[in-house]
Amino acid sequence: MSKERISVVIPVFNEEGNLPELKRKLIDALEVVGADWECILVNDGSSDRSAEILDEYQASDSRFRALHFRRNYGQTAAMQAGFDAAKGDVIIPMDGDLQNDPVDIRRMLDKLDEGYDVISGWRKDRKDKKFSRVFVSKIANRVISWISGVRLHDYGCSLKAYRREVLEGVRLYGEMHRFIPIYASWQGAKVAEIPVSHHPRIHGESSYGLERVFKVILDLMVVKFLHKYSHKPMYLFGGFGMVFFFLGFVSFVWMSWLKCFSGIQLTGTPLPLLTVFMGSLGVISSLMGLLAELGTRTYFESQGKRTYIIRETPAGATVVKKEDS
Repeated sequence: MSKERISVVIPVFNEEGNLPELKRKLIDALEVVGADWECILVNDGSSDRSAEILDEYQASDSRFRALHFRRNYGQTAAMQAGFDAAKGDVIIPMDGDLQNDPVDIRRMLDKLDEGYDVISGWRKDRKDKKFSRVFVSKIANRVISWISGVRLHDYGCSLKAYRREVLEGVRLYGEMHRFIPIYASWQGAKVAEIPVSHHPRIHGESSYGLERVFKVILDLMVVKFLHKYSHKPMYLFGGFGMVFFFLGFVSFVWMSWLKCFSGIQLTGTPLPLLTVFMGSLGVISSLMGLLAELGTRTYFESQGKRTYIIRETPAGATVVKKEDS
């Protein structure tokens, strides 16, 4: 690890009371590692003196770099900005409220050396409100693990370690920074989890509420859709279309049976309306699938993006591009 450069990315929002101690702990922890390092501090539109303090750190120590947002864009955007600016071989995001402990960085780097690509922190003894934060988080983590198939105890822990290649091409939206281990695992990366320290917040107030749980669930739905159907959206929309067509056909057969063999007036049943409704939904879903297919192909072909990722090529081998016939 001593030959690799480390980039620590820290979103900052109204953390002026925590920044001096954070800087001291970071320097102490990273000096022990014995590697070249940098710390990118992203000011997410703070309204206190955080911006001035970050500028002072950058002016006095070239290892610290400050980025300032025009307004508050959120933690995910701040992390994305830090990732884009990072120059290290290993990128480590963490919170700026001193609840994460920089001492754990060395343990994460040691775990990376075992051959992993992503190391996720697990706040095993979490120092937060028991119900609104800890209990709700446990439920959310189990749901995320079940849906994604990537078993982690703590998706919400910001302290993680990524090899640089894992983050290449990753674009984050909403609250999706917590799902990077899922992205990485789906792309073949090796993911591990280790317990990390967690301290109670001393200065400032948390801006997270219960409404964030719903945002996370919605973002997880987007992530799952992109993983399974981003290359083949017709399978999803067309599948729904076939189901609607089948239900419409069943409704039509039932309607015809009642008319021909039971003498029931169709105006007294909802079956004609149901048949038309299901048929219309089938047509709409199929057309949406076709439009999604066009959008997908345009996205990949216009930007020259590949639908696959090569982990490595054996030494001496040559990758031959097969020309279209």
